[in-house]
Amino acid sequence: MYKSLRLAAATCLMSLSASSFAAITVTDDLGNIVTLERPAQRVISLAPHVTELIFAAGAGSKIVGTVKYSDYPDAAKSIQRVGDLRQVDLERIIALKPDLLVVWMHGAFNQQLETLSKSGIPFFFSEPQKLNQVPDTLTKFGQMMGTETAAQAAATSFSQQLQQLSSQYQNKPKVRTFYQVWGRPLYTLNDKHIVSDAIRLCGGDNIFGQLSASAPVVTVEAVLQENPELIIGTDAKGESKNDIAQWKSFNTLLANKNHNLLSIDGDLMNRPGPRIIEGAKAICSALEQARQHRNAGLVKGQK
Repeated sequence: MYKSLRLAAATCLMSLSASSFAAITVTDDLGNIVTLERPAQRVISLAPHVTELIFAAGAGSKIVGTVKYSDYPDAAKSIQRVGDLRQVDLERIIALKPDLLVVWMHGAFNQQLETLSKSGIPFFFSEPQKLNQVPDTLTKFGQMMGTETAAQAAATSFSQQLQQLSSQYQNKPKVRTFYQVWGRPLYTLNDKHIVSDAIRLCGGDNIFGQLSASAPVVTVEAVLQENPELIIGTDAKGESKNDIAQWKSFNTLLANKNHNLLSIDGDLMNRPGPRIIEGAKAICSALEQARQHRNAGLVKGQK
């Protein structure tokens, strides 16, 4: 009898052990299937927003390498650098023996990623283009890194805040908006970018949303012709090349007339990570301020 009990207990333990390391399968933002034999313990993050997402998912301690500008939260600043957004050190990455690479999808990495792919290290491509993809990504990171509880809590919090903003602003009057990523040259974003999703959420209309390039260069003349009611710029680490004060010299510009020129922290919006919900709140606040200025009649004859 005791022998049978011991055998049953051993079988149960073996079953539990096997289930603990069951294969993990998720789909990345390119639609690729990513399969891990067990939760990743040594992760390399190749984008600042990825680093933020991993920390929010409760797996920051598993990051063994990252890139320049991965500076949030503070703990990320001490992680070993393996390159920047233009080029990475392939030898250093291999030497760190990662069991998962989480990368951002852009052209600069393509050739290097082909080389890394031959190493057999699993890849997860990350580029949320909608706000509701952020909590999904948090959940997937929790699955891949074995931090499901923390990741689910972060995902739930984000989703609740997103739903609250949607309920508050979905029926508000539209505000034609110009989003200025950079001032010299003058960069903006089209409707496929997550920033435009935030603008839509808050009741805004991106005046250059229909352009084909994801980050198109536009002219001052084009902005003046579109005559937006609101201009939002981003502050970028003390750089002055994105100064939206340049628009104050155009007296016929509606956004200038209505005192609707606003700068927000670029890291909150240009990184599609968990803090983008705070950026979305700032955009919603700016749009609501524009509506109040419109309703106050600061400028007559608006469309």
